[in-house]
Amino acid sequence: MNQEITKVIERPPFDRSSSQDSLDELSMEDYWTELENIKKSSENRQENQEVVVVKEPDEGELEEEWLKEAGLSNLFGEAAGDPQESMVFLSTLTRTQAAAVQKRVETVSQTLRKKNKQYQVPDVRDIFAQQRGSKEREPPDGAESQSVRTDENKYQGKDDQASSLVVGGKELTPLVPEEAPASETDINLEVSFAEQAVNQKESSREKIQRSKGDDALLPSFRLPKDKTGTTKIGDLAPQDMKKVCHLALIELTALYDVLGVELKQLKAVKIKTKDSGLFGVPLTVLLEQDQKKVPGTRIPLIFQKLISRIEEGGLETEGLLRIPGAAVRIKNLCQELEAKFYEGTFNWESVKQHDAASLLKLFIRELPQPLLSVEYLKAFQAVQNLPTRKQQLQALNLLVILLPDANRDTLKALLEFLQRVVDNKEKNKMTVMNVAMVMAPNLFMYHTLGLKSSEQREFVMAAGIANIMHLLIKYQKLLWTIPKFIVNQVRKQNTENHRKDKKAMKKLLKKMAYDREKYEKQDKSANDADVPQGVIRVQAPHLSKVSMAIQLTEELRASDVLARFLSQESSGVAQTLKNGEVFLYEIGGNIGGFLTTAPPGKSRGTLPR
Repeated sequence: MNQEITKVIERPPFDRSSSQDSLDELSMEDYWTELENIKKSSENRQENQEVVVVKEPDEGELEEEWLKEAGLSNLFGEAAGDPQESMVFLSTLTRTQAAAVQKRVETVSQTLRKKNKQYQVPDVRDIFAQQRGSKEREPPDGAESQSVRTDENKYQGKDDQASSLVVGGKELTPLVPEEAPASETDINLEVSFAEQAVNQKESSREKIQRSKGDDALLPSFRLPKDKTGTTKIGDLAPQDMKKVCHLALIELTALYDVLGVELKQLKAVKIKTKDSGLFGVPLTVLLEQDQKKVPGTRIPLIFQKLISRIEEGGLETEGLLRIPGAAVRIKNLCQELEAKFYEGTFNWESVKQHDAASLLKLFIRELPQPLLSVEYLKAFQAVQNLPTRKQQLQALNLLVILLPDANRDTLKALLEFLQRVVDNKEKNKMTVMNVAMVMAPNLFMYHTLGLKSSEQREFVMAAGIANIMHLLIKYQKLLWTIPKFIVNQVRKQNTENHRKDKKAMKKLLKKMAYDREKYEKQDKSANDADVPQGVIRVQAPHLSKVSMAIQLTEELRASDVLARFLSQESSGVAQTLKNGEVFLYEIGGNIGGFLTTAPPGKSRGTLPR
């Protein structure tokens, strides 16, 4: 794959005044060296280019795509007239989340009107409304109030107008949970991150904690103990995880909006990729191949094997991950792996440890789409623009949740491996910042997303993405946790949906009972029509397979009925039966129903002869 690097190979001059993290020139040496190694490697891999075109969305397209990914596509377009499906979902949003949705709906509405779309374009006022001061809207007579009132001053510090959602004519005020007290190093998962950011902006502005590469300068964030436990990615059913992703996207967008950071999503189009092999193959294709050999595997086998090979050489090796393998040897190893890996004939003993490390980084770089995904790579890069470490960590938590399963699982395996390398820093001389410097270009400098910019900006960006890589490694155990406030929102959705489903089920059962009763009445009427008035049907299974119609009269006796059956039956059974040995009784005792005969000892409701 073509790993084209735009103007970043030559190390730009250092200017401490504009470096966001005040990283000194020496600490960035590993970063620029790694870029030079990537350039050399890409020059030897030109023949393996794959085409991935990344499109910058047109006006309104970004917001339209955002609403689709957030599960709110029925708020615009052909389904705009029926927002009932999203009513429950919207009712669980916090105020900042609702504002984020409202902003995107407004943009899409304006764009669609400009393009004169044929289908209905909803007015945003039909979906959202503003509360006017402290005046509460009076519900109509006989209608239940669907609003949940909250103390706005608790979260804004002033009389701001809070966005409400009006769906289907009903007002749904977003929920804003009370913020629990948290220590300086606690990560509060019970309150919306965006709501916490609003509170912080109104109260005190936390000074950004900068890192100079010393791990000790990063705070030891932790999750406060929760009696109900924590929910990890992988704990939830797929249908609930889908709802979590919808909410995570809205929450991430709300957080960026509150902090004034632009959230840009890109889209990969016209993708031409290999459908087999190892390098330059999409993760999903690799996993399909691998699952034929190892059912249930969630991480590419070549990725696992490269990590194993590195660890077999010992993680104490000095300069591990930093020292590259020979470019020509790496090229030959790639070709040999492509031909022999799945056949099981590749000789792993011939792979040196530094070569295996170079192959691992090459595998990551040559993915047709970046490991952090085309859609969210820019959002990962923008994390460096958030003002506090805690907010950066919160954003990374939401971004990890949003990654596709294959990307997320592979990233987790990579970060766990990198942590094991860092654990041996006393011997391999690779601190967490050293590892971050080396790995950041491989994860973030995707060739089609390179920005042409000044050297000074490149240095700032390099320092920023290195620090993001640092956060990913150091706080990885926190990043795979699903925030409790999102779990609570999903639980509320499920409860409300269950209530509606239960109501719908009762309605269905009632209709089924009505239909069954109606059918039975019709069936009974049909049977009554077949049998003339004053006529009964009598069954004698031991004498005849068919029933006999008997006209009732005042003189008719049970013995007369039995006599008719016996007179028609000439078999040996009838010859041996006597009138006193047979009884007549009703089935079920229903008037107009069948009468039947039975031998003695088995009769019910016998009638006098």
